[in-house]
Amino acid sequence: MGKRTNWRSVVGAILGCAVILRLLYAAQVELLPEEAYYWNDSRHLDIGYLDHPPMVAWLIRLGTTLFGQTEFGVRTGALCCGLIASVFLYRLTRNLFGETSGLVALALAQVLPYFFMSGLLMTPDAPLTACWAGALYFLERALFAGRPGAWVWVGVAFGAGLLSKYTIGLLGLAVLVFMVVDPVSRRWLRRPEPYAAALIALTAFSPVILWNSRHEWASFAFQTSRRLAERPRFSLHKLIGAAIVLLTPTGLVAASAALWRTQPQGEDAVAASSLRRRRTFLKICVVVPIAVFVLFSLRHDVKLDWTGASWVAVIPLLAVSMAEAFATPADAQGSTRLPGQWQRRAWPATVVALLLSYGTGWVYLVIGLPGVGYSAHTELVPVAWRQFGRRIGEIADALRLPSGEKLLIVGMDRYAIASELAFYSSDQTRSVAETSAGHLFGDMGLMYQQWFPPMSQAGRTLLLVAWDAGTLDAARFAGRVARISAIQEGYLVKDGLKVRPYFYRVAYGYRPGGGP
Repeated sequence: MGKRTNWRSVVGAILGCAVILRLLYAAQVELLPEEAYYWNDSRHLDIGYLDHPPMVAWLIRLGTTLFGQTEFGVRTGALCCGLIASVFLYRLTRNLFGETSGLVALALAQVLPYFFMSGLLMTPDAPLTACWAGALYFLERALFAGRPGAWVWVGVAFGAGLLSKYTIGLLGLAVLVFMVVDPVSRRWLRRPEPYAAALIALTAFSPVILWNSRHEWASFAFQTSRRLAERPRFSLHKLIGAAIVLLTPTGLVAASAALWRTQPQGEDAVAASSLRRRRTFLKICVVVPIAVFVLFSLRHDVKLDWTGASWVAVIPLLAVSMAEAFATPADAQGSTRLPGQWQRRAWPATVVALLLSYGTGWVYLVIGLPGVGYSAHTELVPVAWRQFGRRIGEIADALRLPSGEKLLIVGMDRYAIASELAFYSSDQTRSVAETSAGHLFGDMGLMYQQWFPPMSQAGRTLLLVAWDAGTLDAARFAGRVARISAIQEGYLVKDGLKVRPYFYRVAYGYRPGGGP
């Protein structure tokens, strides 16, 4: 495997498997609630949203325009973003450490869980990862290849990243730290190109600023002051667990070793200095964002995907370490010690296990595994949403309302039920306008709060849908509706297996702001 031809064959096989699996998932696995919610955003197209910038909605709108209102149409943007991220990671790593390391980076971008999923699931992480990888590539062209024109593309990448997810600002902080501590890069601080790049990024980001200025800075507050005001909670252990899930245990151990590895020493002082600069650049671009999340986790809760894009810069370090571990003595260029020999045993098993697990996961979600049931947590395991959408649609159609009155379906949670019911309705155009969330009764409804202001729903008949019968307790609706029907129960079913129960009841004469 030390020879380039062998690496090309191995990487080609891995790439082929990953592409096939992504296409199968994209076309046949039902949407996660987050994806269905972002699809609803795309049906209410705007330049900003409460909980995220607009890039994900724009990409979904483009994908569904080209390929229809289907799972594949929704996920087309993610597939393209995964391809873009892979190309940039290959080229970045090749420029820094050579062709073999570039090929290994391409393979890692296909199989590591975060990168496999960010190139498949249509969430803000998909365009964020592509922009993060692009920004690193163009920064390498500017800071190491010495190309002033690359700064224009740095600005474009950062601007697109800010339109995807605010997290890319942490990469900007890391780059600033590197430019300050690196004497060679420090000279750029006295030139106009980096500031022009910042201006380009700010210009691209201006639609989000404009949207926030018109909505009391709601999105910025949602992502900053609201999170900081949450009840203190130690969650460093969750952050470490998330890293294990996103990179695998092998990946996290290898990443830790690559980040801890001492700077190389060699007889050629110029070559050694250049290599140290390259490694320092990547290390700072990993450590600074991760350090911010570590500090945040000491007093606040964290989510699984938050650190995902922060690991983009570790891929070249993993790749060169892996390439060295698999190198033959002749490839080692006189080195008497090949680092990370344990990787020769760990990585092949990890890659094979990951590809098999992705394949098994597709079979489980689409076909089913004999003797294995489905988790009741459909927010994590996307099954039976199609059946749920059809059944609730039948219930809604069976209700006889006065002539001209339109029924409003209300998912009694944050967004999952409403979003999935809207996407899996038999009439998506109607369902987008007639499916809302639990904010009508005081819960958080994210963008549903703007799409369906409570006052505009006064007097309407509501079909309330929930996972728990307690959520539909009559006491909750006292004074908020004129009258209410009895609770009915149904079951989500897939392939003859019961997945989870659901409950519904009809509320007549909605009264916004009412109460006992």
